[in-house]
Amino acid sequence: MELGRAAEDAAANYLLSLGYTLVTRRWKRAGGELDLVAMDGETVVFVEVKATSAPGFAPEDAVSDSKFRHLETVASRFVSEHGLEETPQRFDLIALDGDGLRHYEDFLRF
Repeated sequence: MELGRAAEDAAANYLLSLGYTLVTRRWKRAGGELDLVAMDGETVVFVEVKATSAPGFAPEDAVSDSKFRHLETVASRFVSEHGLEETPQRFDLIALDGDGLRHYEDFLRF
């Protein structure tokens, strides 16, 4: 849990350094959570943060097709609750491990 919070902090700070506006962190609803929601200009960005301290394991590998579909479902709830249906949206992934931070804009599946 501590690794997860530290990774989210690092990801949020990184996005802020790029000029993103942070909307919310750990947005939870029944059945799911969004790690970070940010604005990149006029685009709502749903950011999945994955981290590992285990050597030989890439955090990117933890994002399966089923995980992505789950993120889409939770994000659609966020969009509906906030009236953002007409706002451009994308999904980003931020992966952190011993090699550093990697940001994948508009990721779909690995």
